[in-house]
Amino acid sequence: MLSSVQNPRLFFVRCRFQFHLPSKSRHFHGSVAVRTSETVMEPQTHASSTTPPSSEILTIRKSLLSHQKKAVDIAEEYLNRLRQTEPQIQSFLHVSENALRDAQAIDQKIERNEELGPLAGVLVGVKDNICTVDMPSTGGSRILEDYRPAFDATAVKKLRECGAIIVGKTNLDEFGMGSTTESSGFQVTANPWDVSRVPGGSSGGSAAAVSARQCVVSLGSDTGGSVRQPASFCGVVGMKPTYGRVSRFGLMAYASSLDVIGCFGSSVVDTAILLHAISGHDILDATSSKRVVPDFSSQLTSMELFESKPLRGLRVGVIRETLGDGVDMGVISSIKAAASHLEELGSTVIEVSLPSFSLGLPAYYILASSESSSNLSRYDGVRYGNQVASDELNSLYGDSRANGFGPEVKMRILMGTYALSAGYYDAYYKRAQQVRTLVQKSFKTALDENDILISPAAPSVAYKIGEKKNDPLAMYAGDIMTVNVNLAGLPALVLPCGFVEGGVAGLPVGLQMIGAAFDEEKLLKVGHIFEQTLQGCRFLPPLVADSLS
Repeated sequence: MLSSVQNPRLFFVRCRFQFHLPSKSRHFHGSVAVRTSETVMEPQTHASSTTPPSSEILTIRKSLLSHQKKAVDIAEEYLNRLRQTEPQIQSFLHVSENALRDAQAIDQKIERNEELGPLAGVLVGVKDNICTVDMPSTGGSRILEDYRPAFDATAVKKLRECGAIIVGKTNLDEFGMGSTTESSGFQVTANPWDVSRVPGGSSGGSAAAVSARQCVVSLGSDTGGSVRQPASFCGVVGMKPTYGRVSRFGLMAYASSLDVIGCFGSSVVDTAILLHAISGHDILDATSSKRVVPDFSSQLTSMELFESKPLRGLRVGVIRETLGDGVDMGVISSIKAAASHLEELGSTVIEVSLPSFSLGLPAYYILASSESSSNLSRYDGVRYGNQVASDELNSLYGDSRANGFGPEVKMRILMGTYALSAGYYDAYYKRAQQVRTLVQKSFKTALDENDILISPAAPSVAYKIGEKKNDPLAMYAGDIMTVNVNLAGLPALVLPCGFVEGGVAGLPVGLQMIGAAFDEEKLLKVGHIFEQTLQGCRFLPPLVADSLS
């Protein structure tokens, strides 16, 4: 745990690399990439006045225990900001009516000198495909409109046990199928950095809510990059844990062999604390791991305690295939600058190749669509879902689904059903599973020789709303950086590393760090050191910067 709580300096600084690629020869060489109008923003000469991100969770805890603030005051502060920014961002599908009541209960515990949970007074947003007993859980689909589960998801239950206040349910692409949050059945969420752009998806609402400081942290789900890509687009920290680290009980299934619940925070420390709270074995999920859960934040020390070369001995591999054609030059420049910064911190950075990397995208969409065609069969208007009246059973099924599902979900169900049909199973599904094995072997080989791998989290920064809605192949191609990690079941951390030109004050770029299975602790430690030593960047969107300065 941090030895001291840093006072947050909530102001926004326009972009900003304080570091550059060294003039000496590098250990890795970037590939030629597609030209783009987006470029890395110039460094600011007075960037040293910026302060690295601090932990909002630890700040809240300190203010409660020292009686500097009441939990009700903290909750009202976030709820007021939510009300002010929600008309522009639309990140929430439902806001809890019990948030202030829950905050009052925490204040009463403090008055009685009762022990507080590690997340006491912390407002948490929950993606709306994660079940909550006291709020609607729609999965972003009209077919589940007004559905209220009879139970909390295990992750939500653990949050409540830690004292967290569930502030509301965040918007998403319907059942997690999408990369922009535009395929939600209810509303389109905007990016706090530029409300004319997408926040990413499918956990766009959760990422946007943390970015706009509508809540402290949030939960998302990641099937093919749905935590990491929105984290990159919105300039926040996103953690996809190892498959099995967090219980999936209460998560609406999309592709069961790929789905994981992940975390968003405005700092690595907050993300680590949240991940620790929701991790662990669950008898209600046969795929959850029985491994001991370490205290992920225990090694995340204050910057004052860092050595001169805090990452000395760390072996970092830059994935060659992620810096080639199809990746914006501004993104490539940001990732190369981040790699240079890791070298300055003492790590050894080399270029590595994953030969099967390009095969992961088509394999992922075959496997995910196939699993979704099975998982979503339960929404038939009888077992689950709103029912359309009909005199005949097959018509009831068909009309209920036609009326309740959106076009993206229908398309993926059809693709998956086709891939699993007789005569095509071997050609598509079986081959995709074979590719998955190749991807797993490639990662194992690379991680045997390196401690972590790095890449962009997305080939571009956030694009305009509607820009790719009618071009599904272009949208699917945006997942190339993230889907392989899900196929291999590995943990990955995304944190902002720089800006490119665009929007009012630049658009954030996310760096993806990939580790070996169940090695989240190492990723979070490296990410924390990187975040705390990154000079000249303040990842606070202009939409809320003035009110927080």
